[in-house]
Amino acid sequence: MAIKSFIPNFVTLLNLLCGSIAVLFAVNNLFVAAAVFVFLGIFFDFFDGLLARKLNVQSEIGLQLDSLADMVTSGLVPGIVMFKLISLSIDDSAFLTGSTDWNSMLHLGDFKFAPIALIGFLVTLGSAYRLAKFNVDEEQQSYFKGLPTPANALLILSLPLIMEFQNNDLINSIILNAWFLIPLAIASCYILNAPVKLFALKFKDWSFKNNAIRYLFILLCVVLLIVLQFAAIPLIILLYILMSLFSK
Repeated sequence: MAIKSFIPNFVTLLNLLCGSIAVLFAVNNLFVAAAVFVFLGIFFDFFDGLLARKLNVQSEIGLQLDSLADMVTSGLVPGIVMFKLISLSIDDSAFLTGSTDWNSMLHLGDFKFAPIALIGFLVTLGSAYRLAKFNVDEEQQSYFKGLPTPANALLILSLPLIMEFQNNDLINSIILNAWFLIPLAIASCYILNAPVKLFALKFKDWSFKNNAIRYLFILLCVVLLIVLQFAAIPLIILLYILMSLFSK
């Protein structure tokens, strides 16, 4: 019985391991590798809860452990990636030594960063607050309040993937623009904690009547991914929010 109850927690720890590896890649600007491990971590995050329900071994420890793992995989990693992207988007003139501008670089030995890029970590702070609220909110069983952290992580991690694999000059110029990234980081922090009910992809049964919106969403996701590839991910997140709002 003890081994059975630990199976979902072991899967959760695999999520945390993937997130920890993704951190290493993200801080070294290896965004594609970081995204791969975030996606893998989100995969484990989906199945740990499913296993806990199927094995009937749901526990308070499992709930807390799940949020701690998500904090790394879906909170810290996208915050680092957003910090890095904002840093890359800043003009070279902002890196001049001795600049008196508020956005001038801080020099700590060989390490330097643009203070304004710290706005990227609003993603991490918003994720932490959202996860804490989820743990104490008993209502979020069949729906979510605010965008789930894994969905938000997919949104942020999709940006470097779009630049790497679709390599469109116009899209790249938009993504690597501080006036796009900073509002996105702020909006991300808000939508994570917005008092908006979003449907959960949890199937209590497989009937179309009770899961029509879920089946329709999955179908549209597949179509968008086939047509637009990684560029579909931001549209899928937007579609998820809009379908949730209008489904009522």
